[in-house]
Amino acid sequence: MSRPACALVTGASSGIGKCFARALAARRHNLVLVARSKDKLETLAAELRAAHGVEAEPLPFDLSDPPAPARLVAALREHDREVDLLVNNAGFGARGEFWKLPLDRQLEMLRLNAGALTELTYLLAGPMIARRSGAIINVSSTVGFQPVPWTTVYAATKAFVTNFSLGLGEELKPYGVRVVTLCPGGTQTNFFEASRYGQRTMPGGLQPPEEVVELALKTLERGGGLAVPRLLNKLTVFVQRFVPRSVVMKATARLFRPRKAS
Repeated sequence: MSRPACALVTGASSGIGKCFARALAARRHNLVLVARSKDKLETLAAELRAAHGVEAEPLPFDLSDPPAPARLVAALREHDREVDLLVNNAGFGARGEFWKLPLDRQLEMLRLNAGALTELTYLLAGPMIARRSGAIINVSSTVGFQPVPWTTVYAATKAFVTNFSLGLGEELKPYGVRVVTLCPGGTQTNFFEASRYGQRTMPGGLQPPEEVVELALKTLERGGGLAVPRLLNKLTVFVQRFVPRSVVMKATARLFRPRKAS
């Protein structure tokens, strides 16, 4: 009998990550759930075991801590967990003038959004290449397609994730490893509150996280590639190719400018 698939989901305690965990459990994937909150992970793991009869193991790690990605992979080896699907979802943003936001918070964002994602991908892609099977879903954002004033570091990290993931996907194709570059727009999660963006009104409204996850998994089934949920987001990304970047920046600046910015 073949071994059940095992998925590792980071940022699994809420939002898009939690929806990934539920959707994958419904598809009979065993799960390793990673986030900082031990209590939330244990509650979710118990829910998934009861609802779907899958294995769900909570591993609390703060992936913005530089040693954490390597320690997580070491823990997987200790628990004899072979990851078939890596979902790099953990991340956060910050809104405000770059020079006024705390430097340590912005460096933490770089380590989590880009550094931890890159390190986990590096450490777990090798075994997938050796097996000539596996998959990676990297959660980026539509803000990664252009510079965004007043959330400059976050947008830059997502530009890295988008370009890194698309390039990696092409490299891994010959080895049977699929890569999905997921770029949602505004989504109904606690992201804006946790990242201190305040209440946001996005063109077309916020999309449910279930819709984002469903598209990602359908894209994975088709062999991977770029996944941008919703027609309005697709059109926005497409139109930007033909608009001067100065015009695009003015539009994003109006959207993200803090009300009390000097």
